[in-house]
Order: sequence, then structure tokens, then C-alpha cells
Amino acid sequence: MTRSATFHRTVSVAGTEIFYREAGEKGAPVIVLLHGFPSSSHMFRNLIPELADRYHVVAPDLPGFGLSAMPLPDRFAYTFANFAEVVAAFLEQLEVTRYALYVMDYGAPTGFRLALAHPDSVSALIIQNGNAYEDGMGAFWNQTRAYWADNGAGNRDGMRPFLSLEGTQFQYLTGARDPARIDPAAWLHDQLFLDRPGAAEIQLDIIYDYRTNVALYPAIHAYFRQHQPPALILWGANDPIFLTAGAQAYLRDLPAAELRLFDTGHFALEERADEMIPVLRDFLARALSNGPQSNQGE
Repeated sequence: MTRSATFHRTVSVAGTEIFYREAGEKGAPVIVLLHGFPSSSHMFRNLIPELADRYHVVAPDLPGFGLSAMPLPDRFAYTFANFAEVVAAFLEQLEVTRYALYVMDYGAPTGFRLALAHPDSVSALIIQNGNAYEDGMGAFWNQTRAYWADNGAGNRDGMRPFLSLEGTQFQYLTGARDPARIDPAAWLHDQLFLDRPGAAEIQLDIIYDYRTNVALYPAIHAYFRQHQPPALILWGANDPIFLTAGAQAYLRDLPAAELRLFDTGHFALEERADEMIPVLRDFLARALSNGPQSNQGE
């Protein structure tokens, strides 16, 4: 495999500076990587060079995350609907019109909104611990659901531990088979940005808006049933945030999807990239050449 350099760039999208990582030859099939909470395109730092020999890989940081700008809430609406619009405008500026989507955690509702608005642009879906079904949301979500029902100060303050270093470590380490394989610099990198002045209030606004994603699930399921995009579901099976039942639920609406479970947690790429990348490369080679799919589980 020929290694391709990763470039680190910034572009202004509707007045907001968006940082992104880019690798691979322009003109190759495009893969757009959309990160989760509380991370950024940094979570794809090891994946990008593993795909860039055959694909044009683009990974933006959402506004308020990573090295993208963090405008004040009175200047920018921190909603998933707006995130999707920003990503759409970002891709338009890069003249990207057709792409496979790799979505994780927050990247899933952002990417699925993108697919709803531009279904003919999506060549394939790779879904990694990104939820679209109530089946995937267990007891972990009880406190968040209380916040959605009443966003008063008490419930809002109750969400703050999720923004702490302990909360970030929980996301990275819970469910990991061998925590020594997970680089501590990953969660320290994320926490650096969570601890910026004003960042906590923005993140609490985003968590509150997450309720709109759950309300959108029926429309997302309808998109799956109608368009049947080639889909690979990669899932850390020990994830306490998005349960394995949520991964399996995709097969109701995408019966030809491939499902692969890995013995790890939420940030599966941090521990199991060596197992996941060959599966992903095999899927992309077939899906982006209109090859056959099979439904498999581990």
C-alpha cells in the first residue's frame, strides 16, 4: 500500500472557520469521515492514511469541536440541523458531490441529515457506534432524557460530569478489552477542547438538541428503506452508550447491510483499528464498485 500524506487545512464556511484533514488523490472516490462527541477529526488520525491509497479522504471538525472555530451561541446555532448544513456547504466548497459517509456518534445524526437532504450524493454508509434506533439507547440515557424533558438549571447541571476528564475517559475506556492499546493522548486531546472557556455551555446546548435526532429516527428509517445504500455497521459490542441492539436494529431497514461486532467499547477505532480497517477496506472495494454485499456478524 502506498502511503499518502495527510494535509491539515482550514476553510471558511458561511463565516465559520472549519478545520479538516485531507488525504488521497482528488478524483478518487471520496470518503467523508464525521466524528463523534467529544472528539474531532483527530479520532481518524490513524484511519486516514490507511484509506488514502485508494480514496480521497476528507474529515472536518464540526463547529465547536477540535480545531474548528467555536463561535458564541448568539452567532451560531449549535444544532444538528445546522451541523448538517455546515457540512453540506463545506463539501460544496471542496467540490465534493458524491461520497461514502463514515459516521460515528454525533457524526451519525449529522451525516444522516446530510443523506436525507442529498440522498443521491451518498454512495455508501459506514456506521460505527452511531445510533439511529431507540433499541440502542439504554439506561445510560435516563439522565439525558430527563434533561430533554426539562432543561432547567438542575437537569442541565446534572449533565456536566459528562464533560469532565472522568466522563471523557469513561467513553474511551469502558468496554475496552485491553485499555493499554488506547493512547491516553486521545482523551487528553479531547479534554483540552472541552475545557476551553465557554465550551461546556455550548456542549450542553448540543446535548439538549440531541433530542431532535431521536424525533428524526422515523424519517431516517424511511430513507434507509427507500434508498438502500450499501452499508457496513462496525460496532464496539461493549459500548455502554449505544448498545449492540442499536447496531442490530439497522438490519430491519437495511437487510443487505454487513454487521461486524468487535470486543471493545464506544471509541472502537482506538483499540481495534487493526481488526476494523481490513473489514472496511474490503467493504469499500466492493461497495464503491457496485459489488455484492453479504450480511455477516461476529
